[in-house]
Amino acid sequence: MNPKSKALSKNLYRFTMIILVTTICLLGCRQNNSAGDKTEVTAFVGANIIDGTGAETIKEGVLLVEQGKIIGIGTKESITVPKGASIVEVNGKTIIPGIIDAHCHVGLANGLQTGYSGENVVKHLNTYARYGITTLVSLGDGTEISAELRNKQNVPTLNRSRLFIAGEVISGDTKGDVREIIDHNDSLKVDFMKIRVDDVLGTSPKMTEDIYKAVIEYSHELGYRVASHIFYLEDAKNVLRAGTDYIAHSVRDTLVDEEFITLMKENKVYYSPTLMREVSTFVFGGEPDYFTDPFFTKEVNAATIAELRNPERMESIAKSASAQAYKAALPTAMKNLKRLSDAGVTIVMGTDSGPAGRFPGYFEHLEMEMMVDAGMSPMEVIMASTANTAKVMKLEGVGSLEQGKWADFIVLDKNPLEDISNTRTISSVWIAGNKVSDKK
Repeated sequence: MNPKSKALSKNLYRFTMIILVTTICLLGCRQNNSAGDKTEVTAFVGANIIDGTGAETIKEGVLLVEQGKIIGIGTKESITVPKGASIVEVNGKTIIPGIIDAHCHVGLANGLQTGYSGENVVKHLNTYARYGITTLVSLGDGTEISAELRNKQNVPTLNRSRLFIAGEVISGDTKGDVREIIDHNDSLKVDFMKIRVDDVLGTSPKMTEDIYKAVIEYSHELGYRVASHIFYLEDAKNVLRAGTDYIAHSVRDTLVDEEFITLMKENKVYYSPTLMREVSTFVFGGEPDYFTDPFFTKEVNAATIAELRNPERMESIAKSASAQAYKAALPTAMKNLKRLSDAGVTIVMGTDSGPAGRFPGYFEHLEMEMMVDAGMSPMEVIMASTANTAKVMKLEGVGSLEQGKWADFIVLDKNPLEDISNTRTISSVWIAGNKVSDKK
């Protein structure tokens, strides 16, 4: 193709992307035409409020929202509801911040069919929202479509999940290869860079040390933080020494040691267990309880469940050596989570959901339950899924219910501090103070 043809092709592609993103926003955000003129205050009155910071629960609290943001929060005695405010009675319920998934992949699959698309991105943003997962950090596979949607989300009319992206996962055999991908990601102004240092259970070569050092160094020069996919303890230590900012999976080959804990804390690096990633590799070798759980089936269609139940598919997974290896690694991952949490390492909740078979929204609730099973308290898990994640990942305006933050929150029928599975008892979800429709 000659240079003129290449330029024309590139311009046509960019024009097509602009048209597609505009259409996606019109269809996906489903904005209320009158919302832009809305200036009245909405008061949520009577719920017990868990603000995400670890502070004591506000009993029979009041949450005031205006133009998508929180303008007041406290007890009934301390908060004056303005005259003319719209009142939402939430007596006896519990309000928590919208949940943040610090490691997912938005738009990568539809059911069990893999393929990144704008349609899948919008579908995921709405599915996650209905499950109360109101902020997403997509660590890979994001393109111009995801970037444009990210750029349009800081508005008071938003009623789908917020999105932060890492762009293309960085790979290559030379420094030139990886710089090219980093430069492309930089053109999208991504929020993170992402590398994989893993041999996939001995089946694939790892990114070499000189290459990932170059990635981290160049990314830092450009002002980006780097998330590292690892499996082995030694690789995790090496990327920490190289300056990574985020360990995006559990160490799964052996128990972590004091050296690793020290490296994590001294470098202020955060850690995502992604326990459900391991579960997803082997659980469909049989029939999990999910298939009859209304909280699952409300979003997963019958055709997908029928495909999961296919005897040949189940048998293939049950006999898979890699599935069994990941299953065997899960207890180590859970022990490491407990050890790191107890040691004061910052934990952020992530699931690796989004690819085929890792179901958006549903997996986040199971991940939180597994984190409690590993030994964290419900409050620690809520903080790891809200305020702590927003703080360390620098996700502005979200994560906690505080004055000036976006009004992204979940109204629950039951208190998750009593049982973390109560995060499933969703009465309503609100993003920028807008009620998320529970209709698909």
